[in-house]
Amino acid sequence: MSAPAHTAPGREAVEDLRRRTRAFIRDVVMPAEPVPGQALTESERARLQQAAKDAGVFAPHVPVEYGGQGLPLQDWPEIFEEAGYSPIGPTALNCMAPDEGNMHMLELIGTPEQKQQYLAPLAAGDVRSCFGMTEPHPGAGSDPDALQTTARRNRDGWLINGHKRFTSGAIGAGFCIVMARTEADGDAPAGATMFLVDMDNPGIRVGEHIHTIDRTIGGGHPHVYLEDCAVPDSAVLGEVGLGFKYAQVRLGPARLTHCMRWLGLARRSLDIALDRTGKREIFGSSISELGLAQELIAQSVIDIETSAAIITRTADLLAADAKAGSALSSVAKVHCSEAVYRVIDRCVQLCGGDGVSDGLPLAQYLNEVRPFRIYDGSNETHKWAIARRASARRRREVEAGAPYQGDAVVRGEQER
Repeated sequence: MSAPAHTAPGREAVEDLRRRTRAFIRDVVMPAEPVPGQALTESERARLQQAAKDAGVFAPHVPVEYGGQGLPLQDWPEIFEEAGYSPIGPTALNCMAPDEGNMHMLELIGTPEQKQQYLAPLAAGDVRSCFGMTEPHPGAGSDPDALQTTARRNRDGWLINGHKRFTSGAIGAGFCIVMARTEADGDAPAGATMFLVDMDNPGIRVGEHIHTIDRTIGGGHPHVYLEDCAVPDSAVLGEVGLGFKYAQVRLGPARLTHCMRWLGLARRSLDIALDRTGKREIFGSSISELGLAQELIAQSVIDIETSAAIITRTADLLAADAKAGSALSSVAKVHCSEAVYRVIDRCVQLCGGDGVSDGLPLAQYLNEVRPFRIYDGSNETHKWAIARRASARRRREVEAGAPYQGDAVVRGEQER
């Protein structure tokens, strides 16, 4: 399944949008940032999103027909990175998780009726959404095959029963995309199915809040309970039994857009540290002229630029070949989540005591990006999959005739 076909706006138009997004983030969004540790209020979210619409920078990834800028996936990185220069920038532009990933999937596999009912208000910022996948142990987490939530047919549609946790965005959401295990049904295989469930459905309720160190995802990460949650056949998103396939379609780009947004925050952190080290003196020199500080700065530039390169390559591949792009997005997710954290951590160090205070936002930035090594699949799970794919690829190459290179050469005494 490939990315939806957007009409490419042209290089000049993308660059114009990037410049306008950059100005909007700095002039409108940054002055509205909550103090470190606080979350954006709903009223302020609505105000900023209206301002983004007025400025013509709202929803860069959304088709024009739904009020967005209509950018194809390969043009997202530089715009999302500009949005991510502020931790609330993606929310202001309505390209924050989990809504952005849900919009992308609804555009790909939603029926016309589902797009009108769910995608249109989500794209407009009129509602928020959540994605119900993760479950308490021994349910689905890094291993989606452990899915415990079930959906069973009845004469009126489906009954869903299950317990989700870390359902990002659920508090105050208008609807949830719920992943549930289904039995074989006619031509549909046994497996997982996605359902669109309105949050005012009496069979679904938001439970206990999970208090995490990040604050930028509106709606938190609570438990969600589904108890004989009745939905009609029209609630099925995509086809019955193909939920895991669709999840990969969603998660590949969603992992990458996290990388884009957090890379913007890494650049913001380095700017803070560069401003600081360029002005402050110690031992008779500005901090930026000291070798130890230069090592931290240089390594941060290297992490930022290598992250930008793999993001660009992965976005291009996702647009051309969703399966190959999804595999590379695992590499990008691991690299960027670790590189971005390293950058911000170095910037904290460069700023000394103020770096760990709320006088600068860097400590909060660490809290925002640290969970990304767990969210969207733990880095360890991705590394396991990356290694398996690499081994399988090389095995196929050798079986197809590529020379085997693993045997050591036994050299005679005369060759020494």
